Amino acid sequence: MVFYCSILAKYFLLKNTAWNKSLINLHVTQPSAPVLLNLFIFFLLEKHLVLLRDGRTLIGFLRSIDQFANLVLHQTVERIHVGKKYGDIPRGIFIVRGENVVLLGEIDLEKDSDTPLQQVSIEEILEEQRVEQQAKQEADKLKLQALKGRGLSIPRADTLDEY
Repeated sequence: MVFYCSILAKYFLLKNTAWNKSLINLHVTQPSAPVLLNLFIFFLLEKHLVLLRDGRTLIGFLRSIDQFANLVLHQTVERIHVGKKYGDIPRGIFIVRGENVVLLGEIDLEKDSDTPLQQVSIEEILEEQRVEQQAKQEADKLKLQALKGRGLSIPRADTLDEY
């Protein structure tokens, strides 16, 4: 726990100049409990992006995390990307089991507005996602037929996950 806390403290000391000025004499490897609590509360106020194992992207405010990386996100939206467009689906409070987390990162709100992507409505992005998935399934079907014609076979995806 001390190692994790020291990394968290170093992160905020390097990131935030206001914290740098007030905590200049802090010994980072063993910060006091109140300082760590303040750092963690500051960390909870930031917006975060979570990439899940199934490929979904969630954006929300991190409210809780434990030693297994189980997360509770508040004011969560699921962001769907298709080509140069994206859409946000509001999800509210979202609980994520730690084994499904691939990536957790803080979002810089200043750079978030400089994206070349175009935001579209929920209905439009879901329709484009459905069309993209159908095109991918057709391409996979053609690929499988071509491989079968050459005497090769690919195991089904659902049998690869068995332990």
